[in-house]
Amino acid sequence: MSAKAGYWMSSAFYTILQNVTGVAFTFGGFYLLVRMLDKHQFGVWALFMSTVTILEFMRGGLIQNALIKYLSFETPEEHSRIISSSLIINGALTAVCIALNFGMASLLTQLWQAPELLQIFHLYSLVFVISGFLTVFNSIEQANLEFKGVFAGAFARQGIFFLYILVCFGLGKEIILTNLVYAQFASFFISAIIAYLYSSRYYKLDFRVDRQWIRKLFNYGKYAFGTSLSSILSSTIDQMMLGAILSPVASGAFNIAVRITNLIDIPTNAIAVIVFPQSAKRIETDGKPAVKYLYEKSVGVLMAILIPAVVVLFIFADLVVELIAGERYQDAVPLLKVVLLYCLLMPYARQFGNILDSIGKPKLNFYIVLTTAIINIAMNYMFISSLGVMGAAYATLCSSVIGFVISQYILKRELNVQTANTLKYALAFYPEFYNRYVRPRF
Repeated sequence: MSAKAGYWMSSAFYTILQNVTGVAFTFGGFYLLVRMLDKHQFGVWALFMSTVTILEFMRGGLIQNALIKYLSFETPEEHSRIISSSLIINGALTAVCIALNFGMASLLTQLWQAPELLQIFHLYSLVFVISGFLTVFNSIEQANLEFKGVFAGAFARQGIFFLYILVCFGLGKEIILTNLVYAQFASFFISAIIAYLYSSRYYKLDFRVDRQWIRKLFNYGKYAFGTSLSSILSSTIDQMMLGAILSPVASGAFNIAVRITNLIDIPTNAIAVIVFPQSAKRIETDGKPAVKYLYEKSVGVLMAILIPAVVVLFIFADLVVELIAGERYQDAVPLLKVVLLYCLLMPYARQFGNILDSIGKPKLNFYIVLTTAIINIAMNYMFISSLGVMGAAYATLCSSVIGFVISQYILKRELNVQTANTLKYALAFYPEFYNRYVRPRF
């Protein structure tokens, strides 16, 4: 097996395994929580997680892509300075996240009329400290084209949190939201230790302050930071605006639909994680034609996997919602059907951002994602005000279509990407998969 084939097989195995187990644990926890919490409490927890996820993505966006990019092609002599500089940036951003967390807690508690939010927001500041180190350690391993430690850490983090919920469910113990945050802290702490043990072999820290590298990492990462913020806002603003305009209960119903579609998002996340470090290397060695092929091929494979899953979920939406969330959440069925439609555009959007970042166009990526986020926010406000809960789904669908058109135009201009080629690769995937993996066995 060639080194290139070995990379794809190994990275795909661990990354897909991480996403499969991650979705299993996350979905398992959701399945139990939706039965253990009343509709108001579940809506409050969904709003809380949406908010802290935004802050996590903000920090991760500034650190992760810049660290992976520069570690991927800089000489080993520079690695210690790059990593030390990332840790300094990480510390500063963690302080900002904690300050924002405390600053927003009172405001959001009043906006969503959920007094229980105040304490859990404050407690999550402990998690911010640990998760920052975890991001750096995972990025170091990914930059070295290794994913075993990333998988092990994610498995521990998600598994421990799920185990706590499962024990409470099994013992018939009432779930308290503050205890969920304590469980998150324990899971992140153990995950960070595992990630450190796997990544520490790749570097030795240089504790000198290297202003040049801090400036270089920040200048690259600031656009990825903005992109991550705009992107996560686009994916969570519908739930947050539902909580503000309607109620946490409405937000919880929409969250049900989103959670179900996360089940088919495993390959999108897996391939995105694999493609970014590979495309960062390929742009340096093989140029834009190689990156063009990487985009078209990866999106084509994703579409081939997603389309059957979307069709099945759409047809059996009523049954799926009842099995997963129970009869209390039948109002999530029409939401799920609309959400499934824009799931088909997710591979294009996710790979678009990764490709632009990897070819050194994070600024352009930021402006496009920001534009889409602004459109999404405006549409959500108008549609939710006039159509209620369904308005959130229609708004996100419309903004996703607009973002798709813009992204394909940019990729055509920058890399001569042919959108039709993604569908050709999708169709070719089935016979190729059959001839390579199924037919030889029979």
